[in-house]
Amino acid sequence: MNRLNSFAITAKWPADHPDLIQLYSLPTPNGVKVSIMLEETGLPYEAHRVSFDTNDQKSPEFLSLNPNGKIPAILDPKGPDGQPMALFESGAILLYLAEKSGRFLPTDPVARYRTIQWLMFQVSGIGPMFGQVGFFHKYAGREFEDKRPRDRYVAESHRLLGVVEHQLTQHAWVAGAEYSIADIAVFPLVNNLINYYGAGDLVGVNDFPRVLRTLGRFLERPAVQAGLKVPA
Repeated sequence: MNRLNSFAITAKWPADHPDLIQLYSLPTPNGVKVSIMLEETGLPYEAHRVSFDTNDQKSPEFLSLNPNGKIPAILDPKGPDGQPMALFESGAILLYLAEKSGRFLPTDPVARYRTIQWLMFQVSGIGPMFGQVGFFHKYAGREFEDKRPRDRYVAESHRLLGVVEHQLTQHAWVAGAEYSIADIAVFPLVNNLINYYGAGDLVGVNDFPRVLRTLGRFLERPAVQAGLKVPA
C-alpha cells in the first residue's frame, strides 16, 4: 500500500518510489540546501521539479503541502513514529534531516544550539538580504533610477559577510570546527550571490578572503556538487 496517496501533492507529482523521501524543489539557493543535505547524509530520496515557469508552486497540490507556496518541501513516508511527515521551510527541513540522520548537527547541547543560531542567522539575515541584492542588481529592480534601495541591501549584505568572515577567523566552518547544517545553509547563498547574481564586486566580496576560501572548500565536496544539480 502506498502510504503517500492520501497527500494531494502526489496527484500532481506521483511517487515512483513511495518508500523514499519525496523532495519538491528547484536548484535555487533555498532548494539546493535540502538536496545538498540529502546527498551529504545519504538518505535516499526522489526529487520532483516544481517549475516556476508554469507556476507549479501556486497549484492546489503544492499548496496542500506548503500553504506559503515556496520551495523546497519534503514528504517523508517514514517520519516520526513511522508515520508520513510533510515539511516545508528549508531551515526546518535541514534540522529534521540532521536529526533523522544523526549527522551535521552536534549532539552536545551547547554546540547544538550554537549551530542552530547560525542556521537562524542565515534564514533571517543572509537569505532575505542577498535576495534583495539579486532583485535590485539582476532582476527588475536594476531598472530603478533611485539606487538607494539597492545600496541599502548591498551595505547590509557586506556587513553580514563581515560577520561570517569574523567567525571564520576563529573556526574552520561557520558554526565551529566541524562542517554542519550552518554551512549547508550559508554557502549556497554566498555562491548564488557571486556566481548567479554576479554581485560579488558590488558587495565587495574580496574583502572577505576566509569566506571565499571556505566557499571553495564547500564547492569541492562531492555531495555539494551533486546537490547543486537537483532536481535535473
